[in-house]
Amino acid sequence: MSFTAPSREQNFILKHIADVGALAQHERFAGASEDMVEAIVEGIGQFAVGEFAPINRTGDTVGAKWNNGSVTMPAGFKEAYGQFVEGGWASIDGPEEFGGQGLPYSLSALILETCGAANFAFTLCPMLSFGAVEAIHAHGSDEQKTTYLEKMISGEWTGTMNLTEPQAGSDVGALRSTAEPITEGEHAGKYKIKGQKIYITFGEHDLTDNIVHLVLARTPGAPEGTRGISLFIVPKFHLDAEGNSAAPNDVTCVSIEHKLGIHASPTCVMAYGENDECIGEMIGGEFGGMKAMFTMMNNARINVGSQGVQIAERATQQAIQYAHDRVQSARAGSGSKDSVAIIEHPDVRRMILRSKALTQAARALLYYATAHVDGATLGIDGAKSRAEILTPLIKGYGTDIGNEVASIGVQVHGGMGFVEETGAAQHFRDARIAPIYEGTNGIQAADLVGRKLGLDGGEAMLMLIADIKAEAKDEEALMTLALMVEDIAKWMASGDASIDDRLAGSYPFMTMLATATCGMLMKKQQRIAEVELADGNDPFLKSKLVTTRYYLDHLVPEAIGLKAAAMDGADILYRLDSEELVA
Repeated sequence: MSFTAPSREQNFILKHIADVGALAQHERFAGASEDMVEAIVEGIGQFAVGEFAPINRTGDTVGAKWNNGSVTMPAGFKEAYGQFVEGGWASIDGPEEFGGQGLPYSLSALILETCGAANFAFTLCPMLSFGAVEAIHAHGSDEQKTTYLEKMISGEWTGTMNLTEPQAGSDVGALRSTAEPITEGEHAGKYKIKGQKIYITFGEHDLTDNIVHLVLARTPGAPEGTRGISLFIVPKFHLDAEGNSAAPNDVTCVSIEHKLGIHASPTCVMAYGENDECIGEMIGGEFGGMKAMFTMMNNARINVGSQGVQIAERATQQAIQYAHDRVQSARAGSGSKDSVAIIEHPDVRRMILRSKALTQAARALLYYATAHVDGATLGIDGAKSRAEILTPLIKGYGTDIGNEVASIGVQVHGGMGFVEETGAAQHFRDARIAPIYEGTNGIQAADLVGRKLGLDGGEAMLMLIADIKAEAKDEEALMTLALMVEDIAKWMASGDASIDDRLAGSYPFMTMLATATCGMLMKKQQRIAEVELADGNDPFLKSKLVTTRYYLDHLVPEAIGLKAAAMDGADILYRLDSEELVA
């Protein structure tokens, strides 16, 4: 099935939800004119459709291949990545002093969204590199920035993040990798890195001549837990005096995982210092590893939320094409016995409209979040706290939407959806990782009620809810949901709810808050589309009015039913002990 970049929809959201035009009023983002934004939307759409989309199925069926420590990407991937770099798509929001274009993060998110819808697995490579660039720019020394950023921002080199170890999982504080100071010789002042990391996305590949790994490890005598963790820059190849790739560092890809989906994204087991010769340099100061890594992780969490949008867009497009072309059965109640395309049947219509509404809501939430990241960069009051609250919402709810819509896509195809040749199953398989990595969605919900609920003394959360209520003044269901979210937030913050109670209700609360926020954004889009449509006959705006109403009238009421789960507490979860629960 073909893929079409959703350019009109993206322009609408960037203009009315991200308000990129307002960002362009600031000197820092002055280059983000309306014409520039439209050119970027159109250009990346053409690139993604022409370069990334045609090799999506090859990536799934052939996949990345490991051989004796090296990983070879499927045919066409290296050439497509070269075109990505040549087009300047890797450098959109990179700082200008290191060769970047200095444009808003919202436009970088656009690049990933469009490319990811075209080729979900492949886009993981630049996604992780963008985060590594941000971490080095925020925490690196002047020398480190000069050494690494220009080539990473251009895409000439890629970057990774190395947290997870076999014994640690999500408990990063349990890591055992070590960093021994070097006091003599050519590497004096650096560290010998030793340890193993797992689930390292694009930890090894043949797309570039160097890979810059950011590795968490412990220095001698470091405190236990996350307090004792430091971060190190560990390139695959050492650099020569001119800053080019030279001799190999002691970095080895031991194997790659055989996964349910994202087969074109090599998920690597990485070994550092097997020959005691792996050299790294500290970034962010001793014991500053988690602070530096979270700069990268917060970036990655929003970008993983974008993956929910990406897979939902691709699955929806494919389902619509199939439903439009597949003729089967007469439409009940039509009075005709002639078979019709299945898109005419009510339940198929329901599935398609639900998919479109969910996808558009998730996209609005994505660009609402990225706009506040940009606002925080500009120092706009309240933007940083709002972005922090929105991060678990887009990561958690956005990826849940990606899974639901990919599943609906299989259902629309019927039996053919369960057959690999149609490609619908690939979207379903690819989507399933997104609620897991970069902090499971349960961790996102725990973060929301554990830390984000109390930001600015609780005012940040109440201000978001107030904004939702202001938009919901003539929407009964949305207002009801907003008031419920407010009640739950106050209960969780009051002290009446124990830690277990808050955590037990965290996931439904996250879904309710995300749905309410999306409801606010969908209502705003409805208002704008009504004005722009006026008495015209624009199919895009007519569709926008229907999808926004579907979200407000069908999906918002569903979230109202989650209040009981959010406030029921933890008692029922622990009425059985572990052995009884297993039995």
